[in-house]
Amino acid sequence: MLDLLSKGGLLVWPILICSLVGWFIFFQKLLVFRSAAGRKDGESVLIRLVNDGLIDQAKEFAAGHTPPRTRRLTAAERLLVEILGSEIKDRDTLEILLSHGVEREVRHLSGNLGTLAVLGNISPLLGLLGTVVGMIKAFMVVENMGGRVNASLLAGGIWEAMLTTACGLIVAIPLMIFHNYLLGKLHLLQSDLEEVAIRVIKGWPE
Repeated sequence: MLDLLSKGGLLVWPILICSLVGWFIFFQKLLVFRSAAGRKDGESVLIRLVNDGLIDQAKEFAAGHTPPRTRRLTAAERLLVEILGSEIKDRDTLEILLSHGVEREVRHLSGNLGTLAVLGNISPLLGLLGTVVGMIKAFMVVENMGGRVNASLLAGGIWEAMLTTACGLIVAIPLMIFHNYLLGKLHLLQSDLEEVAIRVIKGWPE
């Protein structure tokens, strides 16, 4: 395999780097999203207290809500703990804080998704560039040979040039699938956060 890849030229290696970085980002984001969704025990308690009008009890619970070392706060729990720890004097302030909190969580969760998309987009372009460079080299050989064209030599140069395009596509296809999958997970988490914000606003006393 390494011998085959080495015949593809120097541009094969940047393509492989794109693959390694893309796979790392994918698994790292899976862990982040899993933690952000997590168990919703604390979230349910906080929302129930707010809906029952027990704001002081909700603030006390939020102040002492530190998860065990084996679990982190979910995205919704972070949002609620921050809101209940703030000085809120009216509903307008609450809505502004919730809106900013949701945007911040979504921005945090979406980190590196753009990088994953870029890696998926440039991989086939690097492959195409490698093929073009390889074809140029192959035809330069043909030119240097004059009229004595060796079909075997020409075919060998062409398939080596096409190898980089194949590598680029093999890398790009899973990366784009990963990006779309993670984007769908992000949208679900964003919808959950917005639903939590709406429930808090509805249950907040006038």
